Amino acid sequence: MHRRPVLLALCAVTAAPWRAVAQDGPIRLRDLYNHDLSFSDLALAHEGKRLSIAGFMAPPLKADSQFYVLTKMPMAVCPFCEPGQAWPDDILAVYERRIVTVFPFNVPIVTRGILELGDHVDPDLGFYSRVRIVEAVTDRA
Repeated sequence: MHRRPVLLALCAVTAAPWRAVAQDGPIRLRDLYNHDLSFSDLALAHEGKRLSIAGFMAPPLKADSQFYVLTKMPMAVCPFCEPGQAWPDDILAVYERRIVTVFPFNVPIVTRGILELGDHVDPDLGFYSRVRIVEAVTDRA
């Protein structure tokens, strides 16, 4: 019988969508930069495109804002509010579509939005960023 080639072909066809989902899953903040802090090929290839990034929400800078900072590690203290705190080198500015739903600092989240690269200073907060996500939606991971 010739069932085996048919079954193998069927498995390949049905597995293809799962591989695509795995490849489109959340990326890590460190994947956006090379060791010299230049933008990675992945970041450059996704500029202006929608993607997902996993991390943690830093304590918000201001209440009822559409802005927050995504961090690699949970941060119980706002790194922008306390003098003497080490400035994180693996952060991402996030601009939500709506007022931010605040998640506890230690809850993993996934942010989905459009990747923007290049220097930018937020006109309201004065926050400087080299990379950001705009038109974002955030959920628990």
